[in-house]
Amino acid sequence: MTATARQPGPDHPISIAPEPRRVTVRFAGRIVAETQRALALKEASYPPVFYIPREDARMAHFVASEKRTYCPYKGDCGYFTLQAGGETAEDAVWSYERPYAAVRQIAGHLAFYPDRVEIELS
Repeated sequence: MTATARQPGPDHPISIAPEPRRVTVRFAGRIVAETQRALALKEASYPPVFYIPREDARMAHFVASEKRTYCPYKGDCGYFTLQAGGETAEDAVWSYERPYAAVRQIAGHLAFYPDRVEIELS
């Protein structure tokens, strides 16, 4: 997609910081990702989103989706469908492969819709 990047600022703040707790993501009773290297992205008034390094995900449960979206603050976004235990969650995971410079830390990371998976912090 072609668009102009918007910069985070006072009207739309974005911060990214290492999450000190272990983040475990389960789908259909199976662990699909687990890490102590997650990033917590806080954007405007939204709840924090945990971005997990792709290396810490069990990619056998992930199927690339055709869905694509665009965020003026982060860039082009691709999606994955989760499959485990005979269950499927369409487009439950997203990733910014080449995010804008202001959020470059999330490149190569995966984020999950919390209403489609179980996210545990420990």
